[in-house]
Amino acid sequence: MDALSFDVAPGTVTGLLGPSGSGKSTLIRAVVGTQAEVTGTLDVLGHPAGAPPLRSRVGYVTQDPSVYTDLTARQNLDYYAAVLGIPRRDRPAAVDRALTDVDLTDHADDLAGNLSGGQRSRVSLAVALLGTPELLVLDEPTVGLDPVLRRDLWHLFHRLAARGTTLLISSHVMDEADRCEQLLLVREGTLLAAGSPDALRARTGTRTVEDAFLALVDTARPASAPHTGQAPA
Repeated sequence: MDALSFDVAPGTVTGLLGPSGSGKSTLIRAVVGTQAEVTGTLDVLGHPAGAPPLRSRVGYVTQDPSVYTDLTARQNLDYYAAVLGIPRRDRPAAVDRALTDVDLTDHADDLAGNLSGGQRSRVSLAVALLGTPELLVLDEPTVGLDPVLRRDLWHLFHRLAARGTTLLISSHVMDEADRCEQLLLVREGTLLAAGSPDALRARTGTRTVEDAFLALVDTARPASAPHTGQAPA
């Protein structure tokens, strides 16, 4: 990533959009403090990214579900609640709340190994919600999910934002852009633009965020570079 500078407003859903290989996951890992060899200054909730005080304040959902397949959904959450230091007396309520948030109460006692891929992804999301994080960072959370589940997850993301949680969500699916309040458009490690979907369309005189992205790519491309006309993956 090259000399990025951006802010994410509290209590909003901000989309980090760009094609595969554009650096989204690298930036996500930098924000949560797991990316090695980061230069520059990256402050998260008033602390350097990855600082110990952020461990209970930042939730992180990776692309691949982080669950134990030989445990039930509830057992996974109870285990992670203990790791997070949630007192034993408070764990059942925290687990039930997280299961309700991701709509998995009917599968709470099913082995994670017997759940569908989308359901395992929701268990991972529930883990991130256990500590009621102030910042929730999600790396491609809707990839491979059916349209109904994608819609339901976006509704959940906006409910969380309404409660005050700040969400940073990466995606390479441009039609998800209008589900975000703010966007960071990246390509080849460079931040092309930041702003609301409406502002980016107005800035480029286009009708869709995908067209706005392509217009920004054309503006950033050296005049001698060929134009393939291909949309982001």
